[in-house]
Formats: sequence, C-alpha cells, structure tokens
Amino acid sequence: MPEINRHPLVGPPPKPARTPAPPSTPPPRPPQWRGWWFVLALLLFALFFFGPAIGTAMTTESLPYSTMLAKVDGHQVATVAVGSDGAVTGTLTNGRRFTTQAPTWALTTGDLSSHLEAAKVGVSAYEQTDTLYQLVVSLLPTLLLLGGFWWLGRRAQSLSGGMSGLLRTKARVADAERPDTRFSDVAGYEGVKQEIMEVVDYLQNPGRYGLAGARGPRGVLLMGPPGTGKTLLARAVAGEARVPFYAVTGSSFVELFVGLGASRVRELFDEARRSAPSIIFIDEIDAIGARRTIAGVGGHDEREQTLNQLLAEMDGFAGDSSVVVLANTNRPEALDPALLRPGRFDREIQVPLPTLADRTRILAVHARGKRLALDVDLSVIARATPGFSGADLANLVNEAALRAARDDRAEIRAADFDDARDRLVLGRRDESIALLPEERERVAVHESGHALVAALSPTADPVSKITILPSGMALGATHQIPEDERRLYTEQHLHDSLAVRLGGRAAELLVFGEASTGAGSDLAGATQLAVRMVREYGLSPELGPVAYPPDLSDRPYAEATQRIVDREVARFLRLAEQYALDLLSHHRDALHDLVERLLAEETLDGHVVYDIAGPSAPTVHTAASASYKRIS
Repeated sequence: MPEINRHPLVGPPPKPARTPAPPSTPPPRPPQWRGWWFVLALLLFALFFFGPAIGTAMTTESLPYSTMLAKVDGHQVATVAVGSDGAVTGTLTNGRRFTTQAPTWALTTGDLSSHLEAAKVGVSAYEQTDTLYQLVVSLLPTLLLLGGFWWLGRRAQSLSGGMSGLLRTKARVADAERPDTRFSDVAGYEGVKQEIMEVVDYLQNPGRYGLAGARGPRGVLLMGPPGTGKTLLARAVAGEARVPFYAVTGSSFVELFVGLGASRVRELFDEARRSAPSIIFIDEIDAIGARRTIAGVGGHDEREQTLNQLLAEMDGFAGDSSVVVLANTNRPEALDPALLRPGRFDREIQVPLPTLADRTRILAVHARGKRLALDVDLSVIARATPGFSGADLANLVNEAALRAARDDRAEIRAADFDDARDRLVLGRRDESIALLPEERERVAVHESGHALVAALSPTADPVSKITILPSGMALGATHQIPEDERRLYTEQHLHDSLAVRLGGRAAELLVFGEASTGAGSDLAGATQLAVRMVREYGLSPELGPVAYPPDLSDRPYAEATQRIVDREVARFLRLAEQYALDLLSHHRDALHDLVERLLAEETLDGHVVYDIAGPSAPTVHTAASASYKRIS
C-alpha cells in the first residue's frame, strides 16, 4: 500500500469541580388517589354492565324447547313467562330457573299453551321494552370513552404544560452551570481565537464600542470539518464572556407540525433577550438553514417557516444587540444566502484541521494525567497524523492507553501510539488471519516496492514503517511521514507520489512477472490523483492550463476533451509505473534484501529501508528518471 495520510483537533480539557447548585424545591405532587378514579370507573362499568348477565348465567339453566316440554309434561315446571319474541323463562319445582326459546310455530299453533294448560302450570306474559337499565348500559361505554379522553388530555397537560410544551424550545440553558471552558483550554487555533475574541470583548465592554459608533457582531458562523472543535470554541466564548449560554441543535426545531419550529425560535430568542447579554449557540445550523426551494411541501414548509423566523429574529437585534448568535456547520455551501448576509452572520470563521504545531499542543492536552514513556515524542506523533482532527487525536490517545491497559501497564509507550494509529487508519489487526506462504511473499514484495520507491524518490515523503501484518482490509502497509507541513505540492512531488503508489505493482511485475489484485486500492488512489493533476491542476501539456472543478454536476467540456483527459491520465500512470520499474531494476539487490528482512521480521522501521537502499541511490535515481522528469 502507498503512504497513509490522515490529517488533527481540540480535545476536551479536564474541568474543575463545580460548586453544586442549591437543590430546588420540587412542586407539590398531586394526590395519589386521583390516578385511581379511572380504574375505579372501569370496574364499576364492568360490574354494572356484565354483573347482571353473569349472575343470571350462573343461576339460570338453558334448556332446549323439547326438554322443557318434557319437564312440563312430567310436572317439574312451576311457573313460566313467555315473551313476545318467543323467549321463555320459568322456575322448576326444585327452585332452579331455566330459559329456552320457543319456535314460532309453537306460539301460533298453540302447542306450547296446550302443554302448559294440561300440566296446570302458571303462565304469565311480558313484552321487552327499553328500560332504564338498558339505556344506561347503552350509554355507559360512550360516557366511559369520553371520560378516558378527558383524563388523558389532563394528564398530558400536566406533564408537558399542554400545548405550550410543544411550542417550548428544546434548548439546554447552561446559565445554571456557567460554561467553565476558557480559551486556554483550547489547544492551538491561535488565529481563530484572536478573531473570535472580539465577540467576548464586545459582550464584556459594549460601551467602548458604542463610543466609537460601532456595533458588535450579531452572528458568528464557525465553519470547518467535523471534529475540529467548533462546539468547544463556542463554549469557550461563553466561558470567557461569563454570560448565559443557550445551546440547541438545528434539528430540534424541525417538527412534524408546521409552525412549531418557528414558535420555538421565537421562544428561544425571547428567553435569551430576557437574560441578555447572552449567547445562543445553534449546533449544525444547516438542518434548518439549508437553501430554500421555490415551493416546499410537507416537512419543507415547516423547515422554511423555521428558517424565515430565524432570519426575522436575527434582523430584530437593532434595539438589543447584546444577544450574539453562534452557529457551526460542516457544510457552509448548503446554507441559504439570506442567512449569510451581513447583519445576520457578520463573521464567518474557518476552523480548519489542526496544523503540525496545533496537533502537538492538542496531543499534550489529551495526554494530561497519563504516564508517557521516555520514548514518546508528541511532535513525532503529530507528524505521523496529518489530516487528523482534534477528535481523531483524542481517540488516538485513548486507543494507545487502552493498549497499555491490555498489557497491564500504566505507562504508554511509543509503540502503543503506532499500533493505535494503525488501528484507526487501517482497522483492527486480526491475529487469526494467516496468509499462505506464497501470499505472504507477494505481500512482502509489494510493500518493499512501495518503500524502496519512496526511499529513492527525493521529493517523496520519508518512510517511517513497513509491515506485512494484516490490519482491517489491508494485508500490509507502508507508512510515510511528511517532514514538514505542506500547503502546496510541486509537480514533481505529485509524479513521485504516483510512482510510490504504483511501486508495489511494479515490484510484483519485476519479481513474479505478473501483477495481482493486491494493487487494487493503489490503482484507485493513483488514478484519482492523476485525474486531478490533469483536470484540476493544469499539469497536462496536451490539455493546457485549464481546470474543471470536480464538484460540477454537468460536465462543462466536450466529449473530445474527455478523451484527452482519459489519454493523459493513462499516460501519467504508465510513465509512473515505468519509472518505478526502472528504479527497482537498478536496485534489484536492495529489493531482494528488503523482502528477505521483511519476511523475517514482519515489521521494519524506516531507517532499515534507507540502510538497505544505500548511499548511491540519488545518482542512480537521476539516471533512471531522466525521461520521467520530461513528461511535462
């Protein structure tokens, strides 16, 4: 694999113990018996509705009509009552009650009456009518349902304050626990802190600005990659200014019901003005501040209404500018232009990935309270972590501490940091993965090709470590650490980077006569770099000094231009591979020695690679790469 580059952040500092706030007196709880009346009403309904039927069913025997006639003829029936619908109830001579249903023909033909008269059974008749009982039974379920809804409504109102609970903002008000973060707790970012310090100065000394006729910033937008400490900087502003700090996420304003988000915005700004001077911090403002469409429907209506209310509230600061809005986002290009105009967000502060010096300071912050071995050099670790954010660096230090704890050590060594970086960049090392002997040899040749081409290329980043131990999806890795923090790259450096990426494939072609699938990720990275060299950086003599940004949705050039781009990309890659082949052919003995050493030890430091490459490398490199340098 080619070099592994990631770039650094600001870690959370240890916080001093806070003085606990005096406990507040909780509101009196309602009597416990109020919650039982609904259950009691339900039991009464069941008793009133089902009780008579259950009691009657327990004391009354249901008989077939023929059985009832047999009992009548046997003089076992004492009394009988016949209903208009043919329902017959009666009492047996033993005192038990019975019921049956007489067929229609028995009523019309007189069959039932003749049997009853012959047995001299007392007969009575009744007609089923709507009684008060039936009326109550029919209305009671409806009344019970309405009562249940009323009880649930009262319950919800007592828990959330009724409808006002929906309208209330979900902001976390940090006034009770004033943020104790200071700028001294934020490692690095001196330029960013100087720029944002003006907000603190304005909140502390507004009169000084008023004398000069100046007004303080109404809104400050922090922009940068994830994990660079934007939220920590906002808390440091509140801590330095010693004012209430209202923190809320942008997604908490977006609700299902249209209008609730706008109401929450109004309520939040009203509360902030009542406690002014204060700071409102909106995390991930792009959740509500994205570009508005021509006509939104559904959730878009709610989001756009919320954004409109936010714009109106920020415009209403003319009479009360002691409320400052801080917001952060990882996607400033997605924000609505109306939100970024002066008068709303006056300041747009970039919070980039940490520089080399910043990474060193950040590592020192996260290393507080940890025992570091004498071989640990934080500046070396910072050089080995380009592209790491502050959150990545915090994770790196914690992962190194975990590895020391697994070995029952209280001291963290430099090897722990190296293993932790491999874990974060490449993935977890699986000890159960065993390569076949031929696979292991091919991986050693592949990684030795990467390392040797990097060591013999004067503009390539130095090799720090080479390994054939599988980690994550990688079967091996070659680590390069830049000597300095680069902000621009020369054309020759980019061509050497292509050669280093293709060095593993070139070594396989040289040793085995064929390539393998192990160069898949190398080819993808090299192709991406070559495309940018041709299409964005204007480094192709045939295409000329033109640039086509990659983020354009429609291709802004013709098909003929695309053919030139494809041809130049392929030419760059072929030349880089040929250069790597020539370089390794001139150092075939060094390649063989490095492969043997790597197979024996599995992991080698960078100085071993340079010792094997030898001091004559620059002279041979110049002769081998003469044609390669003339590609432009």
